[in-house]
Amino acid sequence: MLSGSFVLGVLFLPRRFENMKEDILSLARQFHPDVVAHRRHLHAHPELSFQEVETGKYVAARLAEWGVQHKLGMAGNGVVALIRGKNPNKRVIALRGDMDALPIREANEVPYKSQNEGVMHACGHDVHTASLLGAARILHELRKHFEGTVKCIFQPGEEKLPGGASIMIREGVLQRPRPVSIFGQHVHPPLHAGMAGFRPGIYMASADEIFVTVKGRGGHGAMPHDCIDPVVITAQMIVSLQQLVSRYCDPGIPSVLTFGKINSTGGATNIIPNEVKLEGTFRTMNEKWRVEAHKRMKRIAETMAKSMGGACDFNILKGYPVLFNNEALTLRAKQWAVELLGADKVVDLPMRMTSEDFAFYSQEMPACFYRLGTGNPARGITSPVHTNTFDVDESALETGMGLMAWLAVKELGIS
Repeated sequence: MLSGSFVLGVLFLPRRFENMKEDILSLARQFHPDVVAHRRHLHAHPELSFQEVETGKYVAARLAEWGVQHKLGMAGNGVVALIRGKNPNKRVIALRGDMDALPIREANEVPYKSQNEGVMHACGHDVHTASLLGAARILHELRKHFEGTVKCIFQPGEEKLPGGASIMIREGVLQRPRPVSIFGQHVHPPLHAGMAGFRPGIYMASADEIFVTVKGRGGHGAMPHDCIDPVVITAQMIVSLQQLVSRYCDPGIPSVLTFGKINSTGGATNIIPNEVKLEGTFRTMNEKWRVEAHKRMKRIAETMAKSMGGACDFNILKGYPVLFNNEALTLRAKQWAVELLGADKVVDLPMRMTSEDFAFYSQEMPACFYRLGTGNPARGITSPVHTNTFDVDESALETGMGLMAWLAVKELGIS
């Protein structure tokens, strides 16, 4: 622990920092109880995408306490902070943490259980926000000992299209000053707390939402010859669309087409409905194939419906792009993580067909999106994200804030 003292909430350091790694690790240990408190407050008061009013205010209030320059209100409830070191214009890098929760009713019985019925931080964004707060505080304390500027982006709306990242970019979050690179981290229950994972190159898939209305002519189930059955058309359509991946996609391009929802309007066991609504998701790792697949899906569906006497409205809501981790930046970050955590705590990650709106940043500049281990099987902390029993080993917060701060100063050129 450092032997500094607090006066009016400000830490006065007793010596000039000579070893940035040990300084960051020491401050991460020192600030860990506070960051746990931040995480628990956020977990107990989750807010849905683009509704993070109190979350944004909480983040801004903490930054104000520490004297960190910040602005509240980008993309609605987002917060952007600037931590200026010596020669602040020399180099600028960015750190990003998302703030929104999910429409899930929490099943955990913990002191910090969600107090907002039906809303839960089931994807770890409370950890992301708290870790970034901790990193911002560490960097603010060390600002006289590194050169350049760190831009901390507390982002709303990751879980909901069009994604808070796209809105913040449109509103200028990557300008004035413009970063040369950006880092983001995400909780990962399969990794034990204290670990981190990296993957250079293509890492996460694009994600598009599909909405189809299949139109027929309803009637009595005992007289199908007098009807145009949209249920049968829909069944044939699903089978045909699956061939999009199996027969039209290059086998070397990961792609997934899944339909997760089918509803008919009204109906009973002996009624053929007039319409069937179909909803699904399409994901891939190749933007060129993504565009082609959209055209093929629409053509297949419309042709199938017409050939069976019906019709369909086929709509694709374009979502997040492919997330590409800049190879040079990510390999540097992995090596820096080894320096901070040890080689046994850093692993390589496989590609994932899940998606993340951090991908929008990766389309704009060199980006590195990595995973923070949060699991602890010995304590039963193993539930995956997006489940009502998700939780984390809070020791991961020390790693989370320390690693973000370390990557920031290393990318700024500290050696």
